[in-house]
Formats: sequence, C-alpha cells, structure tokens
Amino acid sequence: MSGAPATWMAILGGLSLLPLVAVLLTSFVKLAVVLSIARSAFGAPQVPPNAVVTGLALVLSLVIMAPVASETATRIEETWPALEGGSIGTLVAAASDIGKPLMDFLIRNTREDHVRSFQHLLRAEDGAPGWAVLVPAYVVSQLQEAFRMGFVLFLPFLVLDLLVGSVLLSLGMHMLSPAAVALPFKLLLFVCADGWELLCSGLVGSYR
Repeated sequence: MSGAPATWMAILGGLSLLPLVAVLLTSFVKLAVVLSIARSAFGAPQVPPNAVVTGLALVLSLVIMAPVASETATRIEETWPALEGGSIGTLVAAASDIGKPLMDFLIRNTREDHVRSFQHLLRAEDGAPGWAVLVPAYVVSQLQEAFRMGFVLFLPFLVLDLLVGSVLLSLGMHMLSPAAVALPFKLLLFVCADGWELLCSGLVGSYR
C-alpha cells in the first residue's frame, strides 16, 4: 500500500489536465474553428452567440469522441485493480494502455507530413510517433483542415457579396452598405440549403 498515495496524486494530477485534453486532443479544435468561420462568413459576427458556437462544438465533439471514451473507460475498469496500491511503474504502464485509444484516434486524424515535420523538429526517431510529436502534429493538422473547410464555406458568401455590391453599384446606390443588404440573402441561402445540418454532418463525417 506504500505506493497508494503516489498513485492517487498522479491520478488527481491527470484529472487537472482534462480541460486541456478536451480542447487540444479531441475534435473540438477543428469544430470550434470551422463554426466560428461559418459565423464570420455571414457578416454577423455575433450571431449565433459565442456560447451557442462553443456549446455546439462541444456536443458534436462528444458524439465524435464517444467511441474513444467508451474504449478508454473499458480499459480503466480492466486496469483499476492493478492501480490500487500499485507502484509508479505499474501506473505508467497502465496509463500507456489506457491512453492507447486516444493515441489511435490522433494518429488516424493527423497528416503524415506533419508527423514527419515534428519528428524532424524534435529530433525524434522515425516510426511510431510519441505523444511529444503526435500532439502538436495533430493540432496543426486540425487547424489546417479547419481553415480549408472555412475557405470552402466562405466562397458562396463571398460571391453573394460581390454580386450584391455590383448590383448596388450599377443602380447608383452608393450609400447602401453591400454587407447589410447581402446579409438577408446569405441567411436565406444558408436556410434553404439546410446549412447547419450539412455543416454538422460534414464535420462529424470528416473523422475516421
């Protein structure tokens, strides 16, 4: 039982890192960025509010990460008897086994060129990446994918802005703001295309 206090301290320390894990090591990064870009594309940066965008990204992240969480919970139940009163070595081995579902998820959704880039940057050995390489490579991959999706989202709204601006210019209505005039048409376009459903289903489906 001499190792029990150290085990519980390590477990509590790991729990304190859960908010950071929830932000950086899940699908939340890409979802939050894409939803924020979609909101900006409307030309109404406060609609929907930040709380709604963050809440929607969190809910979709829970859906995407549910299989990973379920497998992780199963591994915790299997290794918990060994953790009680175990040594630090036992705890490290158990943590490695418990974290494997999350590592597999990160590997599946990280670009190989980003992994190689961080392996070279950190002078790590080639082969299976460790956490030090995989975490930044995953975050960068998610950001790149989010910006790519954001570019595609912006295009139809940009075309609509240009169209409205050219019409107002041809009619001599220089005092009207093209962004204000185009906003109702952007909302109509998004609603008619069932944009929120398409966006959410596309985001969820983008994870392997």
